[in-house]
Amino acid sequence: MPTAPQVMRDTAGREALLRRYRSLLDVNPQLDRSIVSFQANRRQPFYGWFKYKEGFSSRLVAYAIDRYMTRPGVVLDPFAGVGTTLFVARSKGHEALGIELMPLGPRAVDARLAAEQMQPGALKRAVVSLEGVDWAEYYEPRFAYRHVPITSGAFGPQTERAIGGFRSYCARHVRDERLHRVLDFACLTVLESVSYTRKDGQYLRWDHRANRPRLRSSFDKGPIPDFASAIRGKLQTIAHDACGVVRAGSKGGSTDAAGVALREGSCLEALPTLEAQSVDLVVTSPPYCNRYDYTRTYALELAYCGLSAERFKILRQQLLSCTVENKAKADQILSTYRQRADTSMFHKVEAVFEAQTALHEVLDSLASLGGAGLLNNPNIPRMVRNYFFEMCFVIGELWRIVRPGGRVVMVNDNVRYAGQEVPVDLILSDVARCFGFDVETIWSLARGKGNSSQQMATHGRHELRKGVYVWVKL
Repeated sequence: MPTAPQVMRDTAGREALLRRYRSLLDVNPQLDRSIVSFQANRRQPFYGWFKYKEGFSSRLVAYAIDRYMTRPGVVLDPFAGVGTTLFVARSKGHEALGIELMPLGPRAVDARLAAEQMQPGALKRAVVSLEGVDWAEYYEPRFAYRHVPITSGAFGPQTERAIGGFRSYCARHVRDERLHRVLDFACLTVLESVSYTRKDGQYLRWDHRANRPRLRSSFDKGPIPDFASAIRGKLQTIAHDACGVVRAGSKGGSTDAAGVALREGSCLEALPTLEAQSVDLVVTSPPYCNRYDYTRTYALELAYCGLSAERFKILRQQLLSCTVENKAKADQILSTYRQRADTSMFHKVEAVFEAQTALHEVLDSLASLGGAGLLNNPNIPRMVRNYFFEMCFVIGELWRIVRPGGRVVMVNDNVRYAGQEVPVDLILSDVARCFGFDVETIWSLARGKGNSSQQMATHGRHELRKGVYVWVKL
């Protein structure tokens, strides 16, 4: 009888790491799932315009800023998403700087700034004037939605024609650039609701009604609104929220673009260009080490932004390594430092990465599981290695950029593969310590994240920590 494959399950390194930081692990009763995720943003003005589920809430950013910023300063988010950190920081009188690779972030930030800069009455009047327009009548082929293979069949014919007509109308009849930016973003935000898809983890889930070759699906999304109804409701919400923003500004808040700066691109390239000791607080949430592919999750919106199939592939590789398709970026990162004629940070990152005993224990265990055929994808060990190698660069650069006394507040989740837990919170915090940060606390939620039903059946029920890490530069 064949024997079960031998799988390396050494945990000594992780146990030692847990002993080092156990006293800093603390359940914070003021944090819950809604605050450290997008959920609490859903009914907030502006923050609820676009369902960007990978973000955190404005309440969490406000909590961090109120706790750690005692005077006006600079707040950075190197994974800025749709700008939650930036606008909360600005509202509290700070200068805000963000970096974001996905094109959706700049669209969201531009739309908010455009809405703020318009007179509230003008935006409301514009929205009212658009009611009752038959968008399909304005359709022109050059303004049609440009599909990529992953989005083909996402819309019914009438919906797709209405989307093209809306874009055509805006291009030909809307002269105010600010209004055009708001309308364009509103269209982007309703794509999922009027489509035959729903975001489901790292993929789009397809309704059985979609006209898509070889589709075998029993999923029924339920009633799908027509485009005219969806865009009208979204524009009414935006106009209402914009009025509230301007009213707040009239009482002393900032309502112009001053104080908000967003760089579009990879933080692996942008962070080395920032001045040393120029930031007082970092509030951020990097992609998790969980195989989520944002280019697939947000395929409808990215195609709307004009990305070709080839550009999708390029963007996927530029993202922080969190999918099994990502290739190593070490050569690319080294090239960035060589261009600046200083590779000392690169070599320090290599040393810090190699010193992470618990991480290499995880990588050895995953490699053993992969060799035994127990991973559902053989590239998971490579992905995990690349993820932490790149995060070492992010953390090293943050240490260089943050002023003495400044802090990094980072949201991230632990993950598990084939029963092997990856203590992301402890590993990243130890990386931060190696660069010179003092690990102040590792907050966890009272309720962690459960494992999937498949993993539970094999490995039993075990919650993973959902954490918020706080590191201070002494």
